[in-house]
This record gives sequence, C-alpha cells and structure tokens, in this order.
Amino acid sequence: MSGVLVVMEQRGGVWNRMSFETLTAGQEIAAAVGTGCSAAVVGSGVHSLAQELSSHKLDKVYTVDHALLGDYTPDGFAAAVEALVRAAGPDLVLFPHTYQVRDFAPKVATRFDRVLVSDVIHCRIENGHTVLVRLLFQGKLNADITLSGTGPHFASVQAGAYRAEKVEPGTAPLEALTLVLDPSQIRGKPQPPFRESARAVDLTAAELIVSVGRGIKEKENIALVEDLARALGADLAASRPICDNGWLPMERQVGSSGQTVAPKLYLAVGISGAIQHLVGMKGAKTIVAINKDPNAPIFEVADIGVIGDLFEVVPALIEEIKKAKQ
Repeated sequence: MSGVLVVMEQRGGVWNRMSFETLTAGQEIAAAVGTGCSAAVVGSGVHSLAQELSSHKLDKVYTVDHALLGDYTPDGFAAAVEALVRAAGPDLVLFPHTYQVRDFAPKVATRFDRVLVSDVIHCRIENGHTVLVRLLFQGKLNADITLSGTGPHFASVQAGAYRAEKVEPGTAPLEALTLVLDPSQIRGKPQPPFRESARAVDLTAAELIVSVGRGIKEKENIALVEDLARALGADLAASRPICDNGWLPMERQVGSSGQTVAPKLYLAVGISGAIQHLVGMKGAKTIVAINKDPNAPIFEVADIGVIGDLFEVVPALIEEIKKAKQ
C-alpha cells in the first residue's frame, strides 16, 4: 500500500465530526500495514482548517481551495477530489459516510474504474491485504471485502465505527494543490438550504442522547422521557415506531432508516433493541438500557442494564440527577 488519504468534510468552515472518526480509521489502517496517512480538506478559504488539521499525526495535509468550491456541488467536488487523488497517488481513499459523500464519491470512484465501498464499520489486515467490513440487510449480516490489485480504492466509514477522540496528535506539512476548474464544468446551481433545515435535529453531533421506544405506551407519556433528557442536558431521540406513529418528528429517529449516532452516553428507555435500531446506536461509548423485559436484545449491547418498569425507574432517576446537581 502506497498510503491512505482521508478526505475530510467541512461546511462553512466547520468540521463534520465524522471526519475525525474517519481520520482515526485512516491512521489505524496505515499503522497496521506500515504505510503513511495523509488528509485533505476541500472548499474555499480552507487554509485555517488545514492548519488545524496539521496538528495531527499525518504525512501531509493537502488543501484544494477554489472559489467555485465555496458552495457544494457534485461536479465541483468530484473534479476537486479526482485531481487530489491523481496528485497524491494513494492506494486507499477514505471518506466519512455522509449525505454529501454519498452524492459525489461514487462519481469519483467511477472515474478511476473503481467502486465505492460504502458504510464500512471495521478494517483488518489479512495476508497483506486490507479487508473492509460493511453491514448488509440492515445489519443482519457482515460482508468482508478484500482490496486487491493496484489502487486507488475508495471507501466511506460509518458514523460511530471509530472514535474521533482517538486521532493521534503530531505535526504535518501543508501542501496546496492548484485546481483548474471552470464555471462551465459546474452543471448544477446550488440553492439555499431547505428552509426547515434550521429546525432539523443533528443527533450525530450530540454527546448525550436519551432515546424512547414503544415501551412508553402512549404519546402523552413521552413527557416523562423529555424530563429525563432535560435533567441530563441530553438530546431526545426515538426508535422507529415512535416516529412512525407521529409521536416525535422523523428527524429524531435513530436506526438504519434514521440517523446513526455515536454519543458519549446513549440512554435507551423502553427500547427492545431490534437490529434496525442497534445499527444506528451501537457506536455509543456508553449504552444504558431501561427495559422490563430481561430478554430484550438491547441488553446484549448495553454497558449498564436496568431491568424494571420505566414508569418507576425514570422518575427515580430524574430525582437522583436533580439531587446530584444541587
């Protein structure tokens, strides 16, 4: 392997947290195969972000800075990343598995006659080859994909699969790449963000999450879990049945058809733990589950399990939290 390149994601000068999870993956893979890891930031006016990135253990930090990259377009970013990969010559290119990456990264891979291995949850080395592991059928099966032949290979890393805080510090030199990009190459015109996006909940950035499931029984009872979230200073989330019933907005759903989260604490209240939900939250650092069913699947992934009636446990927990804060 000639090296790993991590393409970071930022928007408006703010990093996507998943970028640093992907950077951890890149550093670990590079160390396992005895090669180097570099990173890149793409956009307009990204020099300060590149300087920040250079304080990590990397061979090099690339910047691809162009006025036409100020607003995201698939044409612009595909052209920028293609030029970056051809200049850097990595064997493996990693992206965070974001909506933006899902939009342009397959286009980049196709230009190199490759595919994008998406939603990778783990990497390992076998017989000198890198093996990427990804989920199939909403987490029911794992698939091993062995990289062979010459690079570049392309993959995106699932949220929560690696820990952002495990990125190794260090120093890295900066290299600015000159991108030749003409307005005629940008076929789409970016529009202002959807007006409701300001109200949307980004659970992927939450450090504390309290999530409620069908064990809450009725919509009116969700107020109890809201009180718990408020006492902890946590974001409120839910399993799919709660959102399907309209008890909470769909933007609060965690799972394979919702958001994938990796908070420091995930407190699951009345959630049985269907595989579709576990896929979305098993990357949490600490999982606490409250459920009256001792055989609930959620206990298989929980670090702390409380077997009991949530209508008794949650009020007592709220009271103790308030006492601790006094």
